[in-house]
Parts: sequence; C-alpha cells; structure tokens
Amino acid sequence: MKSWQIYTVLVIVVTFVISWGNPNQKLGIFDGNNDIGKVKHKGSVVFDPSNDSYTISGSGTNMWLKTDEFHFVWKKVSGDIALGATIELLGEGVDPHRKACLMIRQTLEPDAAYVDIAIHGDGLAAMQYRETKGGLTHEVRSNVLAPKTALIQKKGEYISVQLESDNGNLSLAGGAIRMNFEEPFYIGLGVCSHNNDVIETIKFSNVSIDKITQNINAPMKVESTLEILDIATSNRSVVYHTKDHIEAPNWTPDGKSLIYNSQGLLYRIPVEGGPPQLIPTDFANKINNDHGISPDGTQMVISDQTETGSSMIYSIPIEGGIPKKITPLAPSYWHGWSPDGKTLAYCAERNGNYDIYAIPFEGGEEVRLTDTEGLDDGPDYSPDGKFIYFNSARTGTMQIWRMKPDGSEQEKITTDKFNDWFAHPSPDGKWLVYVTFYTDVPAGDHPPNKDVMLRLMNLETKEVTVLAKIFGGQGTINVPSWSPDSQQIAFVSYNLK
Repeated sequence: MKSWQIYTVLVIVVTFVISWGNPNQKLGIFDGNNDIGKVKHKGSVVFDPSNDSYTISGSGTNMWLKTDEFHFVWKKVSGDIALGATIELLGEGVDPHRKACLMIRQTLEPDAAYVDIAIHGDGLAAMQYRETKGGLTHEVRSNVLAPKTALIQKKGEYISVQLESDNGNLSLAGGAIRMNFEEPFYIGLGVCSHNNDVIETIKFSNVSIDKITQNINAPMKVESTLEILDIATSNRSVVYHTKDHIEAPNWTPDGKSLIYNSQGLLYRIPVEGGPPQLIPTDFANKINNDHGISPDGTQMVISDQTETGSSMIYSIPIEGGIPKKITPLAPSYWHGWSPDGKTLAYCAERNGNYDIYAIPFEGGEEVRLTDTEGLDDGPDYSPDGKFIYFNSARTGTMQIWRMKPDGSEQEKITTDKFNDWFAHPSPDGKWLVYVTFYTDVPAGDHPPNKDVMLRLMNLETKEVTVLAKIFGGQGTINVPSWSPDSQQIAFVSYNLK
C-alpha cells in the first residue's frame, strides 16, 4: 500500500470516529456542511472553538468547467460581506491542484454560480468563477504565490480578493469579478482533493465572517491592476497591482513587455510581471494614455502636454529619449499607426469639433478624415492597412465605425444601445476588441471608474461576445494592446478601496 493510500485510509477512519462520536457537532459561525457533487469519499469538518479553526477533509475530482465536486462548510447570508481565514494544507498532498477555497456560492447545487479564491497545492492563487448556473468556470490568476492568509469580499456586484503579501499584511490581489448574487446566498470554506480516490485535509484558522458597511462620506482610493486576458477562454492573469493610477498598456511587438503610463510618465514591465522600469522621456512629463509602438518595434509615439498645456504628438525611440514633435497643432491625441509605419491617425479638436486626422510619421501637414458633427475618436488601422476603425457619436450613441484610410466609405459596424469606444483590430485581422460603457454614461463621454465591458467582435461573422465585466473605463484599453500572436489582450482594471 502506498503512503498516500495509508494516509487517506487514516483520514477516513479518524473522520468517521469523530463524526460518530459527535453527530451534533457545532460549526461555530457556520450553519452546515455537506459534499457538493458526486464525490467518492464523504467529507467532514472538525471545529476547534479555541482558535476558530475548521479542519476540513474533502474528496472530489475538480472544481472547474460546468460542475464541482468538493466538501463545503457554509453559512447562508445576505448583503455585503467578507470571509477571511489563514490556510494550512496538511500533508504532502497527492495532486498539486488540490484546493483550499474561500467561496461565495448561489446554491448548493454542483453547477451553481460562484466565485472563490482557490489556493492550490502548488501555491497558485486564483479567483475562480462561474457566472451562471451550468456555465463554464473562468479564473483570474493572482501574481501572489502560496499566500498563508486570504480574504474574499462582496461589495455590491463586485467580488474582490485580498491575499497576504511579503510584509505579512493583506492587500488587494488584482482584478475584481462583477456578478449579481440573488439573496440569500452561501459563503463558506471548501476543500477539493482534485483526485476522487483521495481525501485531502486542510486547516482554516482565524476564520471570520464580517458584514461590510460603507461610509459614503469616506474618501475612496483607486488601485490599479494590469491584467492579461486570453480571448479563447476569457481567463485572466494579473501582471501587476499597484496603489498608483496606471493606464493604457501597449504590448511590444516582440511579445516580451507591456508599456503603460502613470503620473505623466511611461513604464515598461515584463509580461510575466516584475518591477516596472521607467522609460526616459526627457522634458515630457505630462504623457497621457494615448501612446503606441511602431510596427517594427523601434519607435514610440506619445501624446504629451508639457510644452503648451495641451496635448501634442511626439516620437521617441522605443528605449526612450528626447521627444520629437510631429503634430504642429493642439490638442492632438494619437491612436493608430499604419502597418507600413509611415502614417499616424489621431483624434484632434479643431474649431470646436473633434475629428479623425492623419499625418506622416516624419511630420508634415495633417489631413482631416472625418467632418461629421459629433465626436469622432479612437482611430486604429486594420493590419492590412485597408481600413481605419474609430468610434463616433454621430448617430446619438457612441458606436464603432470604419472607413478607408483616405476617409471614404464610412460605415457603422456596431448598432446596440450601449456606448462603444476604442476598437482595436487583432494583428491577424480576425478580431476587434473594444470597451463598452452602459447607458448611464453619455455618448460623448468615456469617464474613469465605471462599470464597463470588454467585448470582442468576430470580424468575419460579426458575432459579439463579452470577455469581461470590470470596473474601468478611461485608461482601461485606450490604445492597441494585442499580443503579437492575437491570442491575448492587456488591459487595466480598477478597484475602489
């Protein structure tokens, strides 16, 4: 008999003895416990009131896809609430993906909607979520490895996670999930062995459930999370989380780095995370979120207002340097670079009207491409150079349009009731990603700190899907941020704390 099999038998025996000897065992702050889904071995829980700890044993194949198998210790609750615990995975474990979970769940059915923070046996910490009953599970992977303490909280429709950082304190661990739980719902602790022949045991101590009350007069601080989203799965991973305000990631053509702006400056960070590095921009220290990288990866353009107090477009080498002015007039906000690297497309205000303009990268006279009343913004070239995509409020709502590079044949390609901004074609020409504001935002506005969606259009079928529902807006995806292989996008989400 293998060592893990002996350990499993002992856990089953001890669990049976404890349960048989104390059938009415109290569960502290929780109401009940039971197995979810078709587990092979019955799970159990032992509560120790001396340290508010719960030693939970559970089986189960997985918590993923459309159904779950695990043991759940739960409480039925309503309102805004937080659950915190210190987590200790006992024993070596059989499968590296055994899971210790702090969970919010709509029902006790195996295919219920839920959000959790799952600490895996190999140290991975990820928010897992199923938005609808019977839907697929997705995740937001944290860049915090093997945290000892975790907290999950629901505030309104947003569920966020805090994890123990290097200094031992809890801090926000990245992007939030927006989901609507009908009241009452369940909150609790879960254990899944990730191997239905095995029982794994995990100890949760210092467990607390707290109602969240918000002081509407208290000042709120915005924290930023730089994320990567896989368009095939909608799974997200955190590259960088900061208490600073950051915006508008560009993905470098070599696929290795992301470039974003913060506090008027530019920073580069590896796609796998790490410390950001300042990009030198000489006198330009009021750079906004309209910046981008040349097709060959050697140059950047920035939109900066240091010289005149109004944004103008400049070029700099990709590694940084002294900005060279391109646009003679202000305000001008860069958005697109032609595939041959010769022409820039941008939004500019001239005589009280915002339109789309083009100008040679080397400088020269600008050419007006749109002249319809109403705001036109966010131009970006298709990878074959045949079209410029842009957003326009000319029909009453902000919609995505496209036109030929000379401004001819302007046509609308989105038609719903929402307000769509900043459309970016994928490098392979198959997809269009854009940010969508709801109807509470005026058509001509793209403010920060709003409920928004990242949406994806299949340019062949025109089918539109929702990639993510986030707290964002201005700064989320203002500029091109596709990975070179067209499989992922980078974006920024925000949290109010």
